[in-house]
Amino acid sequence: MTATGRGWRRTAAVAALALAAAGCGIRGTSVPVDAGGAPSRVSCKAPASETAPGASDGTQATVYLVCGSALAQVERAVPVAKGTAGTDPRLEAARALLGELQRRPSSDEDKAGFSTAVPVDLKVAGPRQGDPPDALRLTVRPDDLPSFALAQLVCTYGASPALGRTHAAVLAGPGHDSAHRYDCSADVLANPDIAQNAGWGDPLSEEG
Repeated sequence: MTATGRGWRRTAAVAALALAAAGCGIRGTSVPVDAGGAPSRVSCKAPASETAPGASDGTQATVYLVCGSALAQVERAVPVAKGTAGTDPRLEAARALLGELQRRPSSDEDKAGFSTAVPVDLKVAGPRQGDPPDALRLTVRPDDLPSFALAQLVCTYGASPALGRTHAAVLAGPGHDSAHRYDCSADVLANPDIAQNAGWGDPLSEEG
């Protein structure tokens, strides 16, 4: 048989298989199909209130952790701040909450799908001269933080009664940049990567 004849028969065979598949309602595909089990899903259901080390006499606080592609709140027992004389209680509360965000999720939180993006070496200080009184200065510019980390900070600080429960945070970095107000909106909770948008946060000053 000639090569042309063999080629014709192969073409006819492929066409017949395609017609048979179409008749059975099967759509052809050029990529392999994974028929394995469905990917595992996390619950994002917060476990019972977690107690931080040394927080047996602590207070309840809401912190926002990463779960999937969004933020979800978790209740934690936070140690009572033991500040020195003259220390701003707001700053002590902000430091305690930052420590909770930096703490590795418990085993129950981990099983539920929670994690944190806040850098362990991040620190927070009080306002400088010219800052709004409720401003907090971070050791990293807010816009240079991972977007999820910034959203975690904003929403955790915004939910804190000790910080006024403003649903926002007034943050600045270590330089001379103006402080900005970052709101914890429903969009931020659902899409924490909104923090990558340069327009998030309004510049503030002591006068404005």
